[in-house]
Amino acid sequence: MDLNLDTLKREILELLETGGFAVFHSSPGGLEGLPMVLWDVERHPDYHMFLDVARKTGAKMVMFASREFESSDVDTLLEQVDESDLSREERREYESRLREMRIFESVTCSIELAFNYDSRLYVYEVQPDWYEEFLNLEEEITSRFADETDIDPGDSLGGYFSKN
Repeated sequence: MDLNLDTLKREILELLETGGFAVFHSSPGGLEGLPMVLWDVERHPDYHMFLDVARKTGAKMVMFASREFESSDVDTLLEQVDESDLSREERREYESRLREMRIFESVTCSIELAFNYDSRLYVYEVQPDWYEEFLNLEEEITSRFADETDIDPGDSLGGYFSKN
């Protein structure tokens, strides 16, 4: 969904403040690796519904995180493209697609809300379509770059191996 997350961020923070929740400002992505259940934002995008569930379960504190898209996000991928052995045409295509993403610098690209209930984190996470496109592009470039830097299968340890 293509949303203006800057506006949504302000609305959510205002509702949290007026709704009586304590707001814990967490780092974006800080929930990874924790037991969590994700809210279905595709079919139920209304954050009011999510916060209503938090209220009904007795949550007093909601974790809030947001992330702004930075020029370094694009720069890092451009460096990987420059260092790769891609054809000239492929390189130009990636560079063009990445430069198009610069219009989103300093724009909010991710919002996460979470509350704890019964030793699980219940999470509402939303990202605009353009950021999903960027993440897919990042994954594509990173996987191409990783394929080029993998260890040569012929580069063995000289026949040494363990029979254990």
